[in-house]
Amino acid sequence: MKRGKKYKELAKTYDKTTQFGVEEAVAQVKKNATAKFDETVEVHIRTGCDGRHAEQQIRGAVVLPHGTGKTVRVLVFAKGTKVDEAEAAGADYVGGEELIPKIQNDGWFEFDVVVATPDMMGVVGRLGRVLGPKGLMPNPKAGTVTMDVTKAIEDIKAGKIEYRLDKANIIHVPIGKASFSDSDLADNFRALMEAIVKARPSSVKGQFLKSVTLAPTMGPGVRVNVARAQGVEKA
Repeated sequence: MKRGKKYKELAKTYDKTTQFGVEEAVAQVKKNATAKFDETVEVHIRTGCDGRHAEQQIRGAVVLPHGTGKTVRVLVFAKGTKVDEAEAAGADYVGGEELIPKIQNDGWFEFDVVVATPDMMGVVGRLGRVLGPKGLMPNPKAGTVTMDVTKAIEDIKAGKIEYRLDKANIIHVPIGKASFSDSDLADNFRALMEAIVKARPSSVKGQFLKSVTLAPTMGPGVRVNVARAQGVEKA
């Protein structure tokens, strides 16, 4: 990937092979976020999992204590009293079968997260080929297939994020904005890492976390000391 002049200059200001403590990494990432917009800070976790095996797949969700800094639009598939419940809880859109052609044929995607009650999964399943590739398919492990739509919506609005392995066995997750305070980003980072460590599949042998990198949207990344990232050592 071709990098701009500013990116290359920033990358020269520190040793990219150094593994920083959490606070040090956060401070450096904020220095690296020099774009004219409020860059997202992301965590990239290379794991020792083999996602080809179902028992080594990782998927779940965690509520970040300080949110993500992003306004999240929630679509809820529900019927009966759950429609009113979802609307009262602050869902941006609520519906059922009538939304299928709107999404499937008209390409309507004015939402960031999809929640569904279990009795609506037969309907939502028909959108699998459309929602799946975008990572929008509701999933019980992520808490997005549930009868408790109120809690699901409130958690998502409060800063709940979903994590999952990609095809390269890496987890990519946003933990906030560059405008966040150092301590808020560090808190969010630790909450995420605690959830990831707990989600370690028992069948994974050897090193679980191979590398952990923090990076802003446009700037170079910073490596985090893996032992500290796992909470083995206080940063």
